[in-house]
Amino acid sequence: MSNDVDTQAPVVRVCIVDDHESVRLGLAAACREAGFDVVAAAPTVRDAVAAMSAGTCDVLVLDLHLGDGSTVTNNVKTAQALGAAVLVHSIAEQVSSVREAIAAGVAGVVAKSASMKEVVDAVALAAKGEVIRNREWASAIEADVGFARVALGRRERDVLHLYASGLPLKVVAVELGITYGTAKEYLDRVRLKYMEVGRPAPTKVDLLRRAVEDGILTGLEGDDAAH
Repeated sequence: MSNDVDTQAPVVRVCIVDDHESVRLGLAAACREAGFDVVAAAPTVRDAVAAMSAGTCDVLVLDLHLGDGSTVTNNVKTAQALGAAVLVHSIAEQVSSVREAIAAGVAGVVAKSASMKEVVDAVALAAKGEVIRNREWASAIEADVGFARVALGRRERDVLHLYASGLPLKVVAVELGITYGTAKEYLDRVRLKYMEVGRPAPTKVDLLRRAVEDGILTGLEGDDAAH
């Protein structure tokens, strides 16, 4: 397997948490071959944190069900407290656990049936602060019949769509023919509406996640499962 890594960029620090040793060894080898620094590989999040000499990592690759009885949400929050983006690497059929992970704020979900290249590519995207929009993500959202949708007005949806797509708010305002202040007001309303239904979106990445979840941005782009 060959992956191009920008030698000018900081080396991505990866932590792998899976209670199957063969999975840990395989992921660690693939990540090292991609040029990443594997700072820890452990069967539990607690063990991984203890093993990290620097006490932090950029991306934590996490299996959803570990043998220590820990919960998905607690594991995700522990990793995020270290400043790490969390990439779930688990069985895609575990939809309820995937939904819990998404609600906790993971950067993406990659099925264990995915190729090593897909996993490595997803780690690279998560390290950049991006959300991995793929079939596993979309399927978990679509299967949640109790998902709290948000009623956004047309302009609110327009602003969210453009802003979550990556445009600066000033450019969004120009595109829509409104003032920067008006665009900001719409965006503030969007954030408030999401907060009111228990789906806060304080950051741009969170807004991207909400836009994907609610179909404002497509969850799948072509046939590529990792982009």
